[in-house]
Amino acid sequence: MSTSGWALLCAASVLLGFVLSRWAAAHRKPQGPPEEATEATEAAEAAEATFATLHVAARAAPSLRTGLNRGSAREAVHHLRALLGADAVAVTDTEEVLAWDGPAGCHRGHAVRHARAALAAGRPLTVAGDAAACGTPGCAVRGAAVAPLTVDGRAVGTLAAYGAEAGEPLVRTVAELARWVSGQLELAELDASRRRATEAETRALRAQISPHFVYNCLTTIASFVRTDPEHARELLVDFADFTRYALRSGGDLTTLADELHCVDRYLQLEHARFGDRLRFTVEVAPEVLSVPVPFLCVQPLVENAIKHGTALCGGAGRVRVVAVDAGPEAHISVADDGLGMDPERARTLLGTEPGDRRDGGGIGLSNVDVRLRRIYGEEYGLVLETAPGAGTTVRLRVPKLLP
Repeated sequence: MSTSGWALLCAASVLLGFVLSRWAAAHRKPQGPPEEATEATEAAEAAEATFATLHVAARAAPSLRTGLNRGSAREAVHHLRALLGADAVAVTDTEEVLAWDGPAGCHRGHAVRHARAALAAGRPLTVAGDAAACGTPGCAVRGAAVAPLTVDGRAVGTLAAYGAEAGEPLVRTVAELARWVSGQLELAELDASRRRATEAETRALRAQISPHFVYNCLTTIASFVRTDPEHARELLVDFADFTRYALRSGGDLTTLADELHCVDRYLQLEHARFGDRLRFTVEVAPEVLSVPVPFLCVQPLVENAIKHGTALCGGAGRVRVVAVDAGPEAHISVADDGLGMDPERARTLLGTEPGDRRDGGGIGLSNVDVRLRRIYGEEYGLVLETAPGAGTTVRLRVPKLLP
């Protein structure tokens, strides 16, 4: 987790602890003399106010976690106004008003000008006097407090509160709320960055389907066209199924059943290439077929077993894929009886980011390892069991329920 993410998490923990402590105090029966009863009542009122504030903030947070846009601003602005207690609230980006809440719509046309002033100053500011006047008879708004919204130190918009006056208390409140909103927008940016990283990793796996594999498949299929046209047709269907799955556009997750279907097509194509020198078995417990798993999390392990395990032995060897039910988890293993490797090299493969590999080895392993840990947590990375001349077994486990 990034530094900003840890900071926000710590702040949330402190707030939660404060609310719980005040809630407990509020629901503790008053004892002792009247002075103590009065203090307990005041504590209860303070706890209720704190809880109400955090409840409204929690309702505004989900929309802000999608980033600053017209839709998220419209969903959040009513809650932001409730937090500020202002006559009207505006949320803008750097060019226009994204959302407005409150009856003083006569000021909406001036909100962009006020926002640009705060963005130019780079700090919260007040708008009063002629600068705040709208000229509408009976309008109660006499001032505004405007604060920039930032993401990674870059101003992306503003939060403005309009009321009968814009004194120092309102400015401080708007500034603090703008910092909280900016924190939610930071988290939205982190979410977007994580999604982009995951998409890049998936694209890297797709790119790993090398031209050599495609060439070898087509050459193998061509060799059967005259001698066994029916088998050639079956292999063409397998090749089409495999490429359709591997190159599909969709979410980051699939079912284990779909992933293993892709593995089966891949194994059929490789078996046609190597013949009886390549033997494989797939053993799957029916209970885990519906478990959601990361897209292309098993096939790269099988490809690695064939490419770096058995192919180096002239294509001779055995690959075994096993998926078992382990209570709240599904446990999957891919084993080969090939050359194996030094355990230190195995640790190096899993300890290196996919894009940092210089020798081209283990790209699929490190990619799958990184994605598993990113989705489920550090304890869900790949486990390699190997030794020179003893083959290699790669183990992974996934929760049956998504985190």
